[in-house]
Amino acid sequence: MSYNNIVVAVDGSDASQEALDHAVDLARQSNASLTGIFIIDTQWADFIGNDWQSAKGARQGFLDYIRKEQEEQAEAAHAQFEQATQGMEQSCFSVHAGDPTEVLLAQASSDNTGILVAGRRVFQVSGRPSLKSLAATLEKKASRPLILFP
Repeated sequence: MSYNNIVVAVDGSDASQEALDHAVDLARQSNASLTGIFIIDTQWADFIGNDWQSAKGARQGFLDYIRKEQEEQAEAAHAQFEQATQGMEQSCFSVHAGDPTEVLLAQASSDNTGILVAGRRVFQVSGRPSLKSLAATLEKKASRPLILFP
C-alpha cells in the first residue's frame, strides 16, 4: 500500500525508535513524505490542579521544571528524527503544543495524513500518567490508517 504523507510520533526515547524506523522504511518504499511530530504537553497545570495548601512558588517551580524537561525532550526527538531520516528529501519535523492525545488524534483523523505511526509508550517519558491510554484512544477514534508499536 502507498501513502502520500506518513506522520510519526517521535519523543527522543527508545519508545518511539521502532515506530520511527518503520515509518522511515515505509516512506522510502512509498516515496512518501514523512512528518515527525513532538508534542509539548500543556495539560500539566490542569493535571496537578491548584491545591490551595501548596505554595505558589512550588507549583510554578514544578511546572517550569516539566516545561524545561519537555523542551529538552523535543530537542532529543528532533535529533532522533534527523538521524533516522538522513538523505530523505521529503521529511520535516515539527513541535506542537497541547494535549498529546488530542493532537495525535487530530493527526490520525486529518485528510493530510496517509497513515500515523506511533509507539504505544510514546510521550510517557515526561508525560502525565493519563497518557498510558493514548494508544487505546487512538485505536478507538482514529479515522485514518494507524500503526502502533509495542
